[in-house]
Amino acid sequence: MSSPSNRFECRWQASRLLLAAYLFAQLFALGACFLVDLPYSSLGLLLCLAHAAWVLPRHILLTHRSSVCGLRRDEDGWQLFSAERGWYGVQLRPDSLALPLIVVLRYRVPGRWWVRSICVPRDSQVADVHRRLRVRLKFSRRRWLAPG
Repeated sequence: MSSPSNRFECRWQASRLLLAAYLFAQLFALGACFLVDLPYSSLGLLLCLAHAAWVLPRHILLTHRSSVCGLRRDEDGWQLFSAERGWYGVQLRPDSLALPLIVVLRYRVPGRWWVRSICVPRDSQVADVHRRLRVRLKFSRRRWLAPG
């Protein structure tokens, strides 16, 4: 009987589906700001544009140096990859979600108290790699442990 491998690595790229969903939501938000006659609706427009300027390069298009675009598991635990930090250890959270259309990775960086999230839609990876990521997240032993 062979022992299961503790090693796993995958990377992803920008997703057209996630970009389309984000732009659709932004259009609704901007449309609501235009249609609703409130004294501070121009502030809402500015906040929507500022949000887009922050989120698009970091989380949707993955062009910023701090964008997370890889996940691996080795003897040190789970690690994420960004061009700015390289590989760094994280603790995956139990509320991470692995569905056929999208994987939502919820994680915490050691030493920080807040939890962050990453969306990995199916079109950001080859189908087989996305399937292996889902299987690894669902059935990996000790997946919620902090990196050691």
